[in-house]
Order: sequence, then structure tokens, then C-alpha cells
Amino acid sequence: METKAPALLNAVPPHGHVIVSEKWRNSSLIQSLKGVKILFENELGVADFHLANKICILYVSECDIIAANSYKRKLVRYRNASSSFQKLVLVENTRLSEQYLSIVQKFVVFDLGLTLLPVSGQSEASQLITQIVHGDSRENPFRRTSSSRLLDPVVLSLVQQVPGVGRVKALALLQHFSSIRQLCNAAPSELEPIVGQAAAQQIHSFFNKPTAAGT
Repeated sequence: METKAPALLNAVPPHGHVIVSEKWRNSSLIQSLKGVKILFENELGVADFHLANKICILYVSECDIIAANSYKRKLVRYRNASSSFQKLVLVENTRLSEQYLSIVQKFVVFDLGLTLLPVSGQSEASQLITQIVHGDSRENPFRRTSSSRLLDPVVLSLVQQVPGVGRVKALALLQHFSSIRQLCNAAPSELEPIVGQAAAQQIHSFFNKPTAAGT
């Protein structure tokens, strides 16, 4: 690929293509991408991937989470980067990193206002990227412009990870609250009519528990 000017943060790849940061060239994620044309680029800024449907992706690995020394700063830079893209964060949820997932979710979704999707590893991430690339002629599935948009698979998956919330309750919550932030700030009395007393307390505790010192 011909080298472009440094300001490539808003570069949109052609249909069926994905622009990938050069550092991913020899990764298993790239090797697992099927039916996708790859354009490697050195100047993507903080983002790791650019997709044709104006979605950019930052990948947070198991090592990033466990080391816990720089991924938050990187996420803040990602959030603050000037871009017309919808910003998606993929986070490795593994046996080693799962204990930190709720802290990462709260920071990414509620503190930074970004969309987060847990993945089991690079193989699952490549499948997700492939699905988005092949569906890039449709409306951006991660852009939440209305309450109906909240029912996208990413947000639904996130809400279902709250203790006591399955698919049915997650759907009911997302139909009632107009944003993830509103759900996060809901009092138990607001949640109870939708999911019942026990689940309401669990949801409220999940979103309001203190994070560990220094995280």
C-alpha cells in the first residue's frame, strides 16, 4: 500500500477491505481473517483497525489488562482522538483476565462512553471483524442514535454479563432506558418494576461498586 500523509485517522477503506496497523501484520488475528482484503498502514494513530462502515477498533489484550499500567491511558487517547469514526473497543476476556473485566467495562463504557465487546481471543475478534466488513453496506450497527439502536448485539451482550440479568431481562432494560449511562445511574426503585427486586439490587450494585484502588 502506498504511504499516505500522517493524518490517516479518518481514512475509510473500500468495501470488503480493512485497514490494519502495521504492528498486526504477523498476528494470528490477521491470519484468521477470511474473505477480507487487508491494507497495512503505519499511520492509524491509536486505533488498530479501520473498517469501511466508519468503525475503528482498539484491541485490549489479556496482557494489557493484567499489566494494568498503560491500557487506560491508551483508551483515553483513543476516546479523545479527533475522528468521525464510531470507536469500538475489543477486550480479551480470558481465564486470566476475567476477574478484571467488570472494572474494564465500567471504565470503557461508563467513564469514557465507548462501546466495548469482550472476545475470547484473536480468533473470535477476527470473526467479528469479518462479520462487520461483510455487512458494511448497511447502517453502522454500533452507532447508538436512539433507544432502538441500543438493542444491537454488542450492548445486549454487555448488559447480559451483569449478574442476575439474562437475555430477556437485558432486552427489557434496553427497551426501557434510553442510554447505557441512564441504566448505570438508575436507582433500584426504577429497576425493580422491570426486572424484580433481587435483580434490581444486583444490577445497581454491579454499576455502583467501587473500583480497586489505583485502577
